[in-house]
Amino acid sequence: MSNVPTPHNGAKEGEIAKTVLMPGDPLRAKFIAETYLTDTVCFNTVRNMLGYTGTYKGKRVSVMGGGMGMPSVGIYTYELFNFYGVENIIRIGSAGGIADSVHVRDVVVGMGACTDSNYASQYHLPGTFAPIASYDLLRRAVTSAEKLGVHTMVGNVLSSDVFYGDDENALASWKKMGVLAVEMEAAALYMNAARANKNALCLLTISDCPFTGESLSAQERQTGFTQMMEIALDIA
Repeated sequence: MSNVPTPHNGAKEGEIAKTVLMPGDPLRAKFIAETYLTDTVCFNTVRNMLGYTGTYKGKRVSVMGGGMGMPSVGIYTYELFNFYGVENIIRIGSAGGIADSVHVRDVVVGMGACTDSNYASQYHLPGTFAPIASYDLLRRAVTSAEKLGVHTMVGNVLSSDVFYGDDENALASWKKMGVLAVEMEAAALYMNAARANKNALCLLTISDCPFTGESLSAQERQTGFTQMMEIALDIA
């Protein structure tokens, strides 16, 4: 393809699988590649946003970091969908649990992604767009979790543009609407997938709960989300 490599991805045509697992942290991508994949090849080191392609149980799969926030994940997923022929992107990330029923280490499946971002304005739609997951990927993820004995919660998440927000009541407002957790990327991923007519899903392990003070360490966030990773690999 004439568009590859890109300014953000050093991969050549054919070096990335049709399905990409995308943690935010490139070191988590490295951990997944080294722990779960065989015959692994690193296809990207640009900006240290590490990407790898390998084999998992006979299936070719790639894993690549996506960074923090919608501008970052928006760039990487746009290029994967539109320049590299990727068909499925499964975000595997961390989130803050805001529903009373959500606790640290729980796995949340993002059926929809509310957002405070202006990302959708680029499409010039005559209304409000509702970013949602691919139903096929979502259904398979829930089935896989049941098979693996992993309890999941399926529902709305919030993709926020701000981590240190100035409105101290914002999360409480989203909580009263039944939103399960807050993160920073799913809405852009879902919109990019919709625009490209591709498939996307966001799997989230709860790393902290702002209302209760529960939290995991940075090291636990990087390497401790094995249940979520195994669900994603199973449906890859």
